[in-house]
Amino acid sequence: MQLSSRFQFILFVAGIIFIAFNLRPAITAVGPVIPFIREDTGMSSAAAGSLTTIPLIAFAIFSIAAPRFGRRVGLRTALFIALIVLSAGIFIRTAPFVPAILIGTAFIGTGIAVLNVLLPGLIKESFPAKVGVMTSLYTSCMALMASIASGISVPLADNAGLGWNGSLAVWGILAVLALFTWLPQILHYGTHNRPEQTETVARNYSLWRSPLAWYVTLFMGFQSFLFYNVIAWLPDVLQSFGLTLSFAGWLLFLLQIVGLPGSFAVPLIAEKLKNQKPLIGVICTVYILSLTGLLSALNLPVIIISVILLGLGQGMAISLALTFFGLRAANARDAAGLSGMAQSFGYLIASVGPVAMGMVYDLFGTWEPFLFTLLAAVACIGIFGWRSAEAKYV
Repeated sequence: MQLSSRFQFILFVAGIIFIAFNLRPAITAVGPVIPFIREDTGMSSAAAGSLTTIPLIAFAIFSIAAPRFGRRVGLRTALFIALIVLSAGIFIRTAPFVPAILIGTAFIGTGIAVLNVLLPGLIKESFPAKVGVMTSLYTSCMALMASIASGISVPLADNAGLGWNGSLAVWGILAVLALFTWLPQILHYGTHNRPEQTETVARNYSLWRSPLAWYVTLFMGFQSFLFYNVIAWLPDVLQSFGLTLSFAGWLLFLLQIVGLPGSFAVPLIAEKLKNQKPLIGVICTVYILSLTGLLSALNLPVIIISVILLGLGQGMAISLALTFFGLRAANARDAAGLSGMAQSFGYLIASVGPVAMGMVYDLFGTWEPFLFTLLAAVACIGIFGWRSAEAKYV
């Protein structure tokens, strides 16, 4: 893409950053304030649990349709519409009524699903020689704001006196800012020319038959499975080691913060490597060290180091998964299609994880089977990541 001025370039990059800022906070901010929501609305435990599950189901459903939507209206316009849906969902969710909260959560998941899928395609189209740099930028911004949202959600609701409604509404302001930041892209570029429908069908069909596309999809799926299980159950695991819930919550915040260096560095390194197999080896090694450390739980320093390593591994794994969408695709259309395929099935795998692992705990009464299951997921990450890392195009 050729930009007519430095100012337009700055606006474009700023728009990407603000979109990245909005990819996780609306989800990570809700978990800590669920007790306030339940107290205020009388929401059942099942409904409260769905506030985490609904976005993942929306990711699975709408990620597959997002590439076609992007081709139909243009990538920039599709991103703008997704930001509108996200903004509406955040503000709808602040109403103190259970149906509004659930509907708003569904809107949030739908908006983020489209943003998740189409942003890698836009980066591939606009910065074909700088996929690693731009992926590093947006994944770091995404991880940073996700960790901030989970960390300040309760202080905003309780200490600042905003209540759970005001605490969640803050992220609606961020979404509206992203809308205004992205508006110049709509005004300047309009919609893209679209490929012929016959070519689109042929491309989609060949993508679904590609073994490499399935390797990337399964790598994305199992690293998402591990991530969302850790987010859901790590505080309970840490409590079983004798830690207080408050300290366990801070360790979960620490886990997300320490993932930032990995999120930033891995796409830059991945772009320079002939293939990304060395990164797969590092990621799996870090994961294995962290999980074996938690299984031993010898003392508090070992637990803290294990949590730090787990966060570092997660930061590296998600950023590499997102980088694969650009590196394994020859053009923006295939990047968006691969992103949609991988995120749809990936989040479908992730969505069953927390519920299944909760049932496993209920069955055995200990978290050891959970940690061994995560080790099995690491084995899958290694197998499918190794094949995804080969220098080929889907």
